[in-house]
Amino acid sequence: MLLTRYGFREWMIITLAAAVPAAAGVLMGWWWLAVAAGIVWCALASFFRDPLFRKPATADPRDFVSPADGLVSAVLSVPDHVATGCPATIIRIYLSVLDVHINRAPCDSTVIDTLHTPGKYLDVRIEESAQVNESLVMRLRSTNGLALGVKQISGKIARHIVCPVTPAQQLARGERYGMIKFGSTTELIVPTSEVERVLVTKGARVRGGVTILVRMKRA
Repeated sequence: MLLTRYGFREWMIITLAAAVPAAAGVLMGWWWLAVAAGIVWCALASFFRDPLFRKPATADPRDFVSPADGLVSAVLSVPDHVATGCPATIIRIYLSVLDVHINRAPCDSTVIDTLHTPGKYLDVRIEESAQVNESLVMRLRSTNGLALGVKQISGKIARHIVCPVTPAQQLARGERYGMIKFGSTTELIVPTSEVERVLVTKGARVRGGVTILVRMKRA
């Protein structure tokens, strides 16, 4: 288990903040203070953990993996979406403060661009938040030309979307590409006409880069 580079500033601040009471506790013999500082550091640093050795549950490139850890909060269809330019199927994932917050590419793809939309910071457990909160859509094109997207949505606590990709950048299935700091929502958006089967339902727990969310007719 590593700490992600996307949270370097935060976990350095956490480390420095915890080091002061820990050192004071050791010097003054207040071991309870040092232990408490260590526990707080572990709890806060865990927000930026980056699990190693994750691989998709199948080798079939038609199987698109989850872009985030969390709980599937909705599976829905919309008549049009900016990510696909056509009717789309959306699989929405809720990330609590206890989940890993790294985002991963759903398939082998090329970045088209990113579209940032300013907005509110409602609690992501409120359904309206997916439409009105600050968000960023990363538009992708799969190796076989499918237009798709991953949408990062800020929450009440999470107000820092990290997505340092550039147009024409190549992403491998399951590759890390960014994160949302603290609780948030991530959506996978795919063209409905190209969906062979959605493999998850509302309430399912998923793992980023591992769990297969949808099988497409082609990759």
